[in-house]
Amino acid sequence: MKILFCGSSGRMGKATCELVKNIENAEICCGVDICPDNTATFPVYTNINEVREHPDVIIDFSNHTLLPDILSFAMKNKIPCVICTTGHSLDELAIMKNISAKIPVFYSRNMSLGINLLIELSKKAASLLGQDYNIEIIEKHHNQKLDAPSGTALMIADKIKDAVSYDAEYVYGRHDTHKKREPNEIGIHAVRAGTIVGEHSVIFGGPEEVITLSHSALSRSVFANGALRAAAFLIGKPAGLYDMSDLINEKLPNT
Repeated sequence: MKILFCGSSGRMGKATCELVKNIENAEICCGVDICPDNTATFPVYTNINEVREHPDVIIDFSNHTLLPDILSFAMKNKIPCVICTTGHSLDELAIMKNISAKIPVFYSRNMSLGINLLIELSKKAASLLGQDYNIEIIEKHHNQKLDAPSGTALMIADKIKDAVSYDAEYVYGRHDTHKKREPNEIGIHAVRAGTIVGEHSVIFGGPEEVITLSHSALSRSVFANGALRAAAFLIGKPAGLYDMSDLINEKLPNT
């Protein structure tokens, strides 16, 4: 599996490079980054259109603003694409959906298998507990993260919203709110501090009890591993928009 890695000089690029070293029949054949790393063992380009190699799959951990160029290159060369960036605009998401009709695209705002299990448990809890339980989502990340709330927090909220019987409304923080909490609210809160890799908690506050589901990523290799599994999953697939639930259901059809 030959991988073109977008964002190869960043934290996730370095974590994935280390992981690939121990995987048989997989290699990063080239990278794309606006700040090329001179220590990389593969060619690194500043523009994806300069790439001369012939990768089997693209993994994107760069920046959401580069999505149109990456997907245009992928479509032109018929290369499956794994999108791991967050913070996309509605226009960028529309581009992704349109291009996925022509090539296979895997998109997840969090590549951790554990986070996706947390989502499934949260959906089940929200459906069973109902509107008597107030739902609050707290996410924590390092102080260099640009988007807030995290794409993962929004993904959790979206999946919970689909699972509940009422029309849920997102409330981001409460610094400008001076009223009682509405029963249909889903609170979403962001913490940025130190070198926190990623922590997400879903709180269900009900009558006389509190239920909390949480996940902590201890290193970036968790996300790198998920991205590599997604890349292997995507090769050979027909055009379409895939996510982590498709990978999980294929690998674990009885769960």
